[in-house]
Amino acid sequence: MFVLFLFFAFGCKTASENEKHAIELETLETVFEQYKEPAITHRRFKHADIQPLIQKHSSAFEIEELGESVEGKSISSLTWGEGQTKVLLWSQMHGNESTATMSLFDLFNFLEASGDAYDELRQVLKSNLQIKFIPMLNPDGADAFKRRNALDIDLNRDAISQISPEAVILKSIRDAFEPEFGFNLHDQQIYYNVDKTPKQATISVLAPGYNYERDINEVRARAMKAIVGMNEVLQQVIPGGVGKYDDGFEPRAFGDNIQKWGTSTILIESGGYLGDPEKQFIRKLNFMIILNALHQIALKGYEAYSVDQYFEIPDNGFQLMDLILQEVQVPVEGDWYPIDIAIRRRESNADSTYYVNGSVEDLGDMQVYFGLEELEANGLRYEEGKTYDQVFESVNEITSEKALELLRSGYSVVKVQNDDPGDLHNLPLIVLKSRDEFTGGWQTGSNPSFFLKQDEVLKYALINGYLIDLQNPKDQVFKQRVY
Repeated sequence: MFVLFLFFAFGCKTASENEKHAIELETLETVFEQYKEPAITHRRFKHADIQPLIQKHSSAFEIEELGESVEGKSISSLTWGEGQTKVLLWSQMHGNESTATMSLFDLFNFLEASGDAYDELRQVLKSNLQIKFIPMLNPDGADAFKRRNALDIDLNRDAISQISPEAVILKSIRDAFEPEFGFNLHDQQIYYNVDKTPKQATISVLAPGYNYERDINEVRARAMKAIVGMNEVLQQVIPGGVGKYDDGFEPRAFGDNIQKWGTSTILIESGGYLGDPEKQFIRKLNFMIILNALHQIALKGYEAYSVDQYFEIPDNGFQLMDLILQEVQVPVEGDWYPIDIAIRRRESNADSTYYVNGSVEDLGDMQVYFGLEELEANGLRYEEGKTYDQVFESVNEITSEKALELLRSGYSVVKVQNDDPGDLHNLPLIVLKSRDEFTGGWQTGSNPSFFLKQDEVLKYALINGYLIDLQNPKDQVFKQRVY
């Protein structure tokens, strides 16, 4: 029956493909769309938001409260399956790394369902695996949407000292459950690329080293082979978009030590993908590779891969910028010099959303970096922006058309009367309430707010690191605050 199911539901495969027990890409995509958890639509959800989502699975999963965080928030696990092979997955060890958490709730929906074309797949998983999930290990960090816990400790550097109650919980569960496989689920900065290429490392992977010598034993080799299977899926969806972390041993880290303690440990890092600021597409990728990996673990399909294939996955780089302006003419002591300007826009928390702070990261010869957006600015000159004389009642008084009109006239800064500093807005302008002046510039560390002109014509505006084509503006989302 199972052989027939693989043939009809998963598509015809060669013998070697059957040995891998890989799920067809179309099946993975269809399952995700069918069972995606609709209550989670953005990545800044909080501990309270997921409690009812955990409890709704109480009939299909064994739910256990493992303990509490520093601030007294519950940390729960969900266990499913009756098989001999144990798998542990934990997410949000870092509170602001929530992409995989979303995909786990999608997976819970799928595992609990029945009566569709995937019952045989669920039975394979259920009869071969016992899976324990910890969807949010650091609820205090999640509520503040910050990396560290309420003690300001990085939980991924607390595997040995176990100062934090959250670290004690994870170590205790690992020791009591004794999983054969572990999935350490994280997010990484969007500026990671596949080394020496402009490709964003949308997903990065690692089978952590368990000693300084970076030896490969049977435990680590299993993790490496399982990662190859995940990469095989990813290359069909994001070709060239997968990187591999350096495997230097970190003696304080959970991943490295869990590998050392005998659990084949797989690190998944969710990076960036253009047009996906809330990481909903990357959420889908996590769901797909985790489900496929669980299926391969259940049937030992990972054994069809080799360690050599793992090392063929290219390394991570850290060479991405949000924007690179190439050969902008800047004035110094009465002369003009052509320089490349590299800009990043970093997020800052604002309740359940965020705003960005642009900064000139570096300048000069930027040929070793890649821009998510690039502009060949040869022949364009730097021009400071002006502050508009009229004071507006509120940002709500300024339409997008008015903002563009101001920019085309050389005004990059406006003042408002009724808005408060810190209020958020979506205008392509610098908005002031608490100060009279705003200084942008092209030097390192400056806020990149200025114009680029050709002869006497303003061609582009830079506002807080956002590039605006004044002749042919495109639709953009601006995440800004009142100063």
